[in-house]
Amino acid sequence: MNFYNKMKKILVANRGEIALRIMRSAREMGIKTVAIFSEADRNALFVRYADEAVCVGPPPSAQSYLQGDKIIAICKELGVDGIHPGYGFLSENADFARKVKKAGITFIGPSAESMDLMGDKLSAKATAKKYKVPMIPGSEGAISDLKEAVKVAKEVGFPLLIKASAGGGGKGMRLVEKESEIEEQMKMAISEAISAFGNGAVFIEKYASRPRHIEIQLLADNHGNCVYLFERECSIQRRHQKLIEEAPSSVLSPELRAKMGKCAVDVAKACNYSGAGTVEFLLDADLNFYFLEMNTRLQVEHPVSELITGLDLVKEQIKVARNEKLSFTQEDLKINGHALEVRVCAEDPMNNFLPDIGKLVVYKTPSGPGVRVDDGFEEGMDIPIYYDPMISKLIVHGKDRTEAIEKMLRAIDDYTIIGVETTLDFCKFVLKHEAFVSGNFDTGFIAKYFTPEVLNVKNEEYAELAAIAGSIIFEGNKTKQAGSGENPVKKSQWKTNRLN
Repeated sequence: MNFYNKMKKILVANRGEIALRIMRSAREMGIKTVAIFSEADRNALFVRYADEAVCVGPPPSAQSYLQGDKIIAICKELGVDGIHPGYGFLSENADFARKVKKAGITFIGPSAESMDLMGDKLSAKATAKKYKVPMIPGSEGAISDLKEAVKVAKEVGFPLLIKASAGGGGKGMRLVEKESEIEEQMKMAISEAISAFGNGAVFIEKYASRPRHIEIQLLADNHGNCVYLFERECSIQRRHQKLIEEAPSSVLSPELRAKMGKCAVDVAKACNYSGAGTVEFLLDADLNFYFLEMNTRLQVEHPVSELITGLDLVKEQIKVARNEKLSFTQEDLKINGHALEVRVCAEDPMNNFLPDIGKLVVYKTPSGPGVRVDDGFEEGMDIPIYYDPMISKLIVHGKDRTEAIEKMLRAIDDYTIIGVETTLDFCKFVLKHEAFVSGNFDTGFIAKYFTPEVLNVKNEEYAELAAIAGSIIFEGNKTKQAGSGENPVKKSQWKTNRLN
C-alpha cells in the first residue's frame, strides 16, 4: 500500500479554534485525531473533541506548542501517520517539516524547501521575480549600512517602508517619511527583527498610497496541478494584522482577478509548491498590484474562500498530503455569492486594541442560514494570557455583498459576550461605515476613520443594560449561594460587547 494513502490518524500540532476545525474535517474523512495541549488548555474544547490527547508542557508556547521534537516523539508513540500544523506555531518552520519527514511522518503542508524559499521575503521576491511577477520598487537585497540605505531611499522616494526580511504580522516594519528619520527607524526595525525572528536583515520598499491588501488562495498537488481559489480582501487591519476579510474583493474586475491569479500560480510553480498556500499582493489606488509575500500554510481567513467555492480546504490539504491529484481544474471553479469574516478578539478597541483577558461569563454564539462560527471556547472558560486573544471567527455567506453585510450585522447583534471586551462593536462600526459599504477603503481605514469616541455613545446606551443584567444574575447567585460560603460574582466584573 502507498504510504500516503494509509493516513488513518493525524496529530494536530495546534490549539483553539483551528485545531477543532481541522479535527472536524478529519473526522468526516474517517481519520482519527490526536490533540496536543498545554497545561493552560487542559479543559479546552479541542482536547475533548480529539480521539486522543497528550499534554505537551506548561502554558508558554516555547515550552509546549513549539516543542517540535517532543511532538514527533508523541506521534511515534501513538502511531500517527500525519501532522497538521494549522497556522502559527510550527506551521512555517522548515526545520520542523524536515524532521517530520525524516521521522517517516507526513507533514500536511508544503515541503521544507518551498518554505525556505518563501519564508524569507528577500528570497521570495527573487523567486517570484523570475516569473515577471510585479514587484514594489525597493532595494534588491538586505541593507545594513546607513549610507547605502539613504542612497536607496533617495532612489525609491519617500514615504517608504523598512521591513524585516523574516518578518510577519507587522513586526520589524517601520514607516519613513523623510530622510532625517532613516537612521532611527532603521535601528528600530533591525532591533525588532532580531527580537521577533532572530534575524536582523531588513530591506527597503516604496510605500504605496492608499494600498489595499489582496491575497490569492492557492491549491497545488504533487502532480504539477495548481489552481487559484480567487481572492480575499484583507485591508481592514490594526497594527498590520487583519480584523475583517471578505471574498471576493469589491474592486477586482474579472480580468484583473485572472491576471493576479495567474501570477499567484506562477509563484507557486516557482517554488514547486504543494498543498494550500496564499500569495499576498498590494493593490495601489490605480489598481496596480505588486507581490508582497507567500504564506506557506492555511490562513486564518480561509473560511471565506471555502464559502464562495464550496470546497473544504483542510480536506484538500489532507488529500494532497495523501498524494492524490486535485479533483477539479481552474475552469471548474466559480465564485458563488459573497462571504465575510470578522475576527472576534478579546481586545479593547477603546484602548488601542490591547488584549482584555478574562472569563467568558456569558457566551452565546449566533446561528441561522449562512452563518458559521469557528471557535474553541464555551461559556465559563477563561481566555488564556499566553496566546493570541482571538475568541472566534464569525463568518457569513450571502448571495451578494449587500446581503453578506446585512447578515453579518444581524449575526453580530446575536453574538453575546459578557466578561471581556471584544472587537465586535468595532467590526459593526466598520461594516456600517460608508467607506466600507461603498468599497472605497484601504489599509488606512482605522487611522482615517476610527477613534474610540465613535463607540462611546453605543457603549453608554448599553452600560445600564449590562448593569441590570449583572444585578439580576448577582442576586440569583447570592440566593443560590446563601449559606454555601462561596463569594458571589461582583457586578464590577461584568462587561458587554453586544452592540445593536
